[in-house]
Amino acid sequence: MRLIQCEHEGRLRVAVVESPDRVRLVAGEDGTYGLARRAIREHRPLAEVVEAALTGERLDYAELVRERRLRAPLSHPDPAHCLVTGTGLTHLGSADTRSAMHSQAQADDSQLTDSMRMFKMGVEGGKPDPRQVGAQPEWFYKGDGDCVVDPEAAIPVPAFAEDAGEEPELAGLYVIDDTGQPWRIGYAVGNEFSDHVTERHNYLWLAHSKLRACSFGPELLVGELPAHLEGVSRIVRDGETLWEKPFLTGEANMAHSLANLEHHHFKYPGFRRPGDVHVHFFGTATLSFADAVRTRDGDRFDIELPAFGRPLRNPLQFDDGDRDTVTAVNTL
Repeated sequence: MRLIQCEHEGRLRVAVVESPDRVRLVAGEDGTYGLARRAIREHRPLAEVVEAALTGERLDYAELVRERRLRAPLSHPDPAHCLVTGTGLTHLGSADTRSAMHSQAQADDSQLTDSMRMFKMGVEGGKPDPRQVGAQPEWFYKGDGDCVVDPEAAIPVPAFAEDAGEEPELAGLYVIDDTGQPWRIGYAVGNEFSDHVTERHNYLWLAHSKLRACSFGPELLVGELPAHLEGVSRIVRDGETLWEKPFLTGEANMAHSLANLEHHHFKYPGFRRPGDVHVHFFGTATLSFADAVRTRDGDRFDIELPAFGRPLRNPLQFDDGDRDTVTAVNTL
């Protein structure tokens, strides 16, 4: 089952994707969040709750796209209660990258970079036996729900940014129940979006490089995630493909299990606050920045995973303000 959220008659609605052309509306309040909370309260699978709430009203999918009425497939009524985070150095990457990693891993640990050392920890201990704790991954914070850009909407690039690069990833979508238990609603295609020039300048600026907008969707996959997923990431400029590359994801292509990544996020009590929504990006191994691509205003990111239906598309919108403007703090 694949779900979307959209604006219809002035309200946020959930719909089931029936075909590339049609979606079927679901009855309910508070969108996907409300349906998930209901499923938890009633001890029923989300798919069962959705099926029971299906209406007979169908909408034209292309029209929703054309009229910019698509919304991210999960949101919280209060964006401050949606936390957007992620993990890096999680994917094995291409055979060449993996081979290079293996050869370098034979070196003494003192000769490895911090990134390579962490990557090696994931390869060696990122997929523990069930109910055992594995290697801790890299972790980062992106923002709250206000940093989420809807599918088809423009991703803003701040004037102070050094770069505006895509990161094609899977995102896990979660809600915390009233007892503090995390529940995974499903998965979506995501563009984690980062400032790679800032990150490359000094790795201690990774946290700065991640404080950018992001997007995920348009469709939320309910159910089991295939272990092997093949997708395509591209950049379109002036109607022509500027850059395109396949990417792999899913646990078969990762150094960490999803359960291990989830444990190391939700082990913190602050991330188990009742009622909150979490969007957690699982990492990637494919970036246009690695191929020396520099994006510009109006470029569009297209990220496609066939198992997730419609591609995630977002154009870029650069802020042409003064990058050296100081943000001053007033004194009371």
